[in-house]
Order: sequence, then C-alpha cells, then structure tokens
Amino acid sequence: MTDDGKVFIIVTHGPDTPQWCATPFYMAHLAAVMEHKAKIVCQVDAVLLMKKGIAANLKAAEGGKLIIDFIRDACQAGVEMFCCSAALQSHGITEDELIDECGGIVGGGWTLNQSMAADLVLNY
Repeated sequence: MTDDGKVFIIVTHGPDTPQWCATPFYMAHLAAVMEHKAKIVCQVDAVLLMKKGIAANLKAAEGGKLIIDFIRDACQAGVEMFCCSAALQSHGITEDELIDECGGIVGGGWTLNQSMAADLVLNY
C-alpha cells in the first residue's frame, strides 16, 4: 500500500469484550499518522462504544488507557468514525446519545462500498 492509501476498519466488539476494543482505534490512529485515509464503522456491539459514557469507563487491560482515549487519539489524527444504523436501532441508541467523535450513521450499502474502495480492510 502506498502513502495516502485507504484503510477501512470494521469493529464489532463492544464493552463485553474490552480486550478487543482498543486495537481497532489504535490501528486507525497509526494509519492516519502514516498519512493514510482511515475510516471506522462500528457495528453489532461496537456501537455501544460510541454511546456517551461507555468508552469513558472502559479499559482494554487493567491499568491501561481508557478506550475513549484511543477513540479521541484516532479522531484527532483525522480518522472518520461511523455507526451502523441497524446496530444502533437494535441497541435502542439514538443519534443524540452518541459521542462527538462519531461522524454519523450509515447503512450496510455504505459499509460495502467503503470495503470495496479500500486498499486495506481490517476487522475486529
């Protein structure tokens, strides 16, 4: 992959498996600082990480950094983050409950298009 490649990360793990929650945001942050265009979509239980208050109280490892800090680092590096509309609906989460770092709500077609257009797709 060359500089300014497109990295698309699909995240499905949520607060019940915190050990899986830091890496996708860390990898997106790395991609962005390496001058790649990085996007994340949160699906299934990962949308819970975008709900206000959840990631602020969650660590991937005891004594580690909060998940919200991984999310903020990625966002500050230019990573765009989105939530799956169906997953939000299944968890009863509304748009006004999402953290500021979430760039919007998307559907399955958007996710497939992003996957097809990416140089690299990572799944967590």
